[in-house]
Amino acid sequence: MGVLRFDVADLNKGNAVLDEEVGQEIILDGVIVDEPDEREDNTRFVINIEEFDSKAIVITDIYPRFSYGDQIQLRGELRKPENFVDEDGDTFDYVSYLSKDEIFYQMFYPETEFISSGHGNIIKRGLFSFKRAFLEKVGRVIPDPQSSLLGGLVVGAKQSLGEELQEDFRKTGIIHIVVLSGYNVTIVAEAIMRFFAFLPHMFGLSVGALAIVFFAIMTGGSATIVRASMMALLVLLARATGRTQTITRALFIAGFLMLLHNPKILVFDSSFQLSFTATLALIYLAPKIEKHFHLVPTKWQLREFAVATVATQIFVLPMILYKMGTLSLVALPVNLLILVFVPITMLFGFITGMLGFVSTILSFPFAFITNALLTYQLKVVDIFASLPFASIEINYFPIGVAILIYIIYGIVLWKWRD
Repeated sequence: MGVLRFDVADLNKGNAVLDEEVGQEIILDGVIVDEPDEREDNTRFVINIEEFDSKAIVITDIYPRFSYGDQIQLRGELRKPENFVDEDGDTFDYVSYLSKDEIFYQMFYPETEFISSGHGNIIKRGLFSFKRAFLEKVGRVIPDPQSSLLGGLVVGAKQSLGEELQEDFRKTGIIHIVVLSGYNVTIVAEAIMRFFAFLPHMFGLSVGALAIVFFAIMTGGSATIVRASMMALLVLLARATGRTQTITRALFIAGFLMLLHNPKILVFDSSFQLSFTATLALIYLAPKIEKHFHLVPTKWQLREFAVATVATQIFVLPMILYKMGTLSLVALPVNLLILVFVPITMLFGFITGMLGFVSTILSFPFAFITNALLTYQLKVVDIFASLPFASIEINYFPIGVAILIYIIYGIVLWKWRD
């Protein structure tokens, strides 16, 4: 049944009429159906070509700027996506990666003309408008790259930190705080919950759950964040009830429903794979290894952060090595030094942005504290990334080895069960 469902989903290969226009210069009208991804030197967005009921990914100059729900006219060469070879010589299946979101066409730097605004979902449009205004208020009182880092932390903004800084974040294993993948949201969710650990147990869990839901809404409710947030909430439910077996069934039911809706994410969506694996780690492995961290102080929840970080790193490591080939040797100390400050940074950053709507002067004191926290985090990344042994590149890691490691994990956990 799974194979059949995948084959049904795979029947959609695009539009026959548009296929005949591939390689030709054409004029298309479309509506932007997701938040534009602004990078250092270009902007990427997805348009829905309503006339042909098809989607295309478009790469344009940064200006003019467009928003979610804008209807625009494009004039340029229509292309089909192609797979490409990355820096390590591995072939990335870009065609399949886009097909999971039913994107089968692309245009590079077409002529653009704004037609109208106000299309798309009114709730998403409002959320994205609020996010832009929030980031603008933050940018007035906090300089870059601190403000870009804060945007990623608080509202999942897709602003670029620059290639060099992003590479430093990858080397140190802390890229998850600025790139909203499933594994990374799970870690941040754990940090939020631990931050409220001083409150009564159920109240703290409730606040943590509300924080996760709020975070999902603020980031626009993308499919990636919805999946990651669902799994993070399951972790909180497991902690509240202590019934990990029941939560495991709920986790697999949630995964099943996600795959029923879009089976391609099982193969082509790393976020789904990482979030599912990290959630299992927090449910099963974290409670078992916590007793071995007695040397780590409990002050500022350092022990809890260490347990969560180690558990998720162990479980996602084979997958990361297979997909990305990067092994960070400094991930644990960097995560401990940074994650403990992430919740308080998010809090002061959010207050800074909200006060900015009232008065820039009122936001200055909170901006000063937020900027200090962000500067500290960037400095930690800079110091550890400069170490010659910060990370190791593994150019070839067979999938068979990754599967074997996960089988061993399963056996160990089965033998280690209470």
